Amino acid sequence: MKHLTVPLGARAYPIWVGDGALARLPDTLMELEARGAVGVVSDANVAPLYAERVLGAVRDCGLRAELCVLPAGEEHKRLEHIESLCGRFLEAGLDRSSLVVALGGGIVGDMAGFAAACFMRGIGHVQIPTTIVAQVDSSVGGKTAVNHPLAKNIIGAFHQPSAVLVDLSLLASLPDRELRAGLAEAIKHGVIADEALFRYMEEHVDALLAKDVAALEYPVVRSCEIKSAVVAADEREQGLRANLNYGHTFGHGIEAVTHYRKYLHGEAVALGMHAAGALARDLDLVGEDFVERQRACLKAYGLPVAWDALPVADTLAAMRRDKKVRAGTMKFVVADRMGHVVHRTDITEAQAQRALEALTRE
Repeated sequence: MKHLTVPLGARAYPIWVGDGALARLPDTLMELEARGAVGVVSDANVAPLYAERVLGAVRDCGLRAELCVLPAGEEHKRLEHIESLCGRFLEAGLDRSSLVVALGGGIVGDMAGFAAACFMRGIGHVQIPTTIVAQVDSSVGGKTAVNHPLAKNIIGAFHQPSAVLVDLSLLASLPDRELRAGLAEAIKHGVIADEALFRYMEEHVDALLAKDVAALEYPVVRSCEIKSAVVAADEREQGLRANLNYGHTFGHGIEAVTHYRKYLHGEAVALGMHAAGALARDLDLVGEDFVERQRACLKAYGLPVAWDALPVADTLAAMRRDKKVRAGTMKFVVADRMGHVVHRTDITEAQAQRALEALTRE
C-alpha cells in the first residue's frame, strides 16, 4: 500500500493507493473524527457493486449511513442533482460534523464533492474513486463542479477532500472503454511532466489494458504524485495548475458540442491532446516526431485521434465559453518537448481552427 500526502498545510490530506485500499475506510473515518451520519454518494452503475461494503464499513464505526444513488452518465451532472443530494443529507440528519463519501468515478466524485462544498457551507468528504480517470486525476485536487448545457464544469467550487482511498481492485469491474478513456489522463501526465511515465505507458499497453494490478500501480501512484505536487504549488489554478489542462481546452469544446454523449471525457481529452500536438507543431515548438509519438500511444490504447465529422466552428464557439477563458482570451497548454509544457495566450483563431481541422483526418 502506497501512502502519499497532498501538502496543503492545515488542509493536507492522505492518498492511499493499493490493492484493497477500501479496507482503510474505517480507520480513515476514525482519524477524521466523523460523527453522526455519513452520506454515501454513488451512482446506478457502482452502487450495486460496492455500496454495501462501504455502508458496512461506516456502520462498523458506529455511524449512521445514508446511501444516495445518482443516475449514471455525464448528462446527469447537473445542478438539480446537487439540490437533491443536499435534501437527502438534511433528511438523513447530516450536520456540520458529518462527512460525505464519494463512491464512483469522476462524475460522482465531482458531484459529491460539490454537494459537500455547498451543504451547510462546507463539510468534509472522502473520495473512493472506482474508475481509472478518477484514480489518476479527478479524485485529487479539490475541483468539484457540475455542467451547464453551454459548458462543462462551469458551476462549482474548490473543495479539497479529507482523504482519498484508491483501491486498484475496484477496477476489475470497469468496462474496457472506461479503462481506455481513463488511461488517457495517465498518458497526459507523462506528456506534461514525466517522459519516463509516458515511456512506461508506451511499453506496458497490454498489461494495463488487462487491468494487471501490479502494472497499474506505477502510473496511478506517479499520476497522483504529479497532480499532488501541482495542486500544492497552485491550488486554485492561477498558473502552474493549468498544465493539467493539456488536451482539455480542445477536449471540453468537443464534449460540449456533442452534448456529452458521443465521447467519454478521456476520449475527448485524447482528441484534444492530438489537436494540442498539432498546434505545438505549427508553432514550431515540437516536430512531427512528437506528434506521431503521442498519436501512436493514444491509438495503442484504442483512443480516438480523429473525427472526420468534427463541427469545427461550433467547437471553437464552445471553447470560447470554457471556464478557463480570461477576458475573452483562451489559454492553450502546449508541449515544447516530451515531459514539459508551456502556456500560450497568443494563439489566433485561425491557428486554433487549423489544430481542430487536424482532427478531421486520420
